Amino acid sequence: QRRVRGPMIQKFRGSSYFRQRIICSTLSNKPLLIKDIRVRDEKPGLADYEINFLRLVEKITNGCRVEINTTGTSVYYKPGFLVGGRVSHDCGKNRSIGYFLEALVCLAPFGKKPLHLTLTGITNHVNNIDISVDLFRTVTLPNLRHFGISEDLFFKVKKRGAPPNGGGEIEFICPIIKSVKPIQLTEDGKIRRIRGVAYSTRISPAISSRLVSACKTLLLEYTSDVFVHTDHYKGQDSGASPGYGISLVAETDKGCLLCVEKMGDKKQSPEDLGIRVAQELLHVILAGGCVDTINQGMMLLFMSLSTQDVSVIKTGKLSEYTIEFLRNIKEFFGVTFKITSQPESGTVLLTCQGVGFSNLSRRTD
Repeated sequence: QRRVRGPMIQKFRGSSYFRQRIICSTLSNKPLLIKDIRVRDEKPGLADYEINFLRLVEKITNGCRVEINTTGTSVYYKPGFLVGGRVSHDCGKNRSIGYFLEALVCLAPFGKKPLHLTLTGITNHVNNIDISVDLFRTVTLPNLRHFGISEDLFFKVKKRGAPPNGGGEIEFICPIIKSVKPIQLTEDGKIRRIRGVAYSTRISPAISSRLVSACKTLLLEYTSDVFVHTDHYKGQDSGASPGYGISLVAETDKGCLLCVEKMGDKKQSPEDLGIRVAQELLHVILAGGCVDTINQGMMLLFMSLSTQDVSVIKTGKLSEYTIEFLRNIKEFFGVTFKITSQPESGTVLLTCQGVGFSNLSRRTD
């Protein structure tokens, strides 16, 4: 049995919620041991994209140690210090760039130096299993401002990369902070405007125009302030595969952002996709809350890390991913959330007291 001086090893089984555990382990500085990873699958052990993710974490930290057994079904992770700096990484073709960005945005503010990141790979995933670079730019990054992370934030999509061959490239600069501000987000407000991006790569730009036209036809019945930007890429900036899709963001008069996104496929026309995305956005708005499902986990993590004061947030229905994040936050940081259901609106109030997490790696000069 392994003997480790210092913090006790956190032990888990299975491959589920792998990124959550690595994030919490890194921030809490608690070693992690995960066993029985896909032991009953045809291809047991860590997937290629999970190993790739660990390599990226190694690049942004110093002193990190990763040990994987010969079958890949067990991994030991000893976190290092977050250093940041200039990092370039290829995300591969199994998962999109968003899979890596979702985790990095939770770690980057607590580094020794600001993170200047260049990632290459797929920018928009066809099955929407990962957040797209568009929603990361228009929703995830603006949500950081609630916690005092806004100055010097920079994000640019240099190249689009549709699946299966990718070829996209993004640049992301994240500043460092000393501590996280507590938040009080309990009023979602009324929808003020709807914005969006319809992109297309290596296909006719008329496709994205048809997509926008169908989408706006439905949304204009509910609000007059609707604008969807068409973003067409060609030549070297269009990646290695053809594709198109759309992301929509509804902004309330209280500054809350609710979003949906879809990528087109061969089985449906641009018009059908446009109407479907518009309908999904209306369902998200109906569900209520100050944050969408995609960003629930990140918001709750920063709430638990905030200064020792009470934070409150109003959300719609909690996703399975978010519920597991709450369990991991309790396991690693000892933070328990008070969850209050509001049946009349179908929303949930989550309240916690932060642990007063401080960025000790940050330079004081």
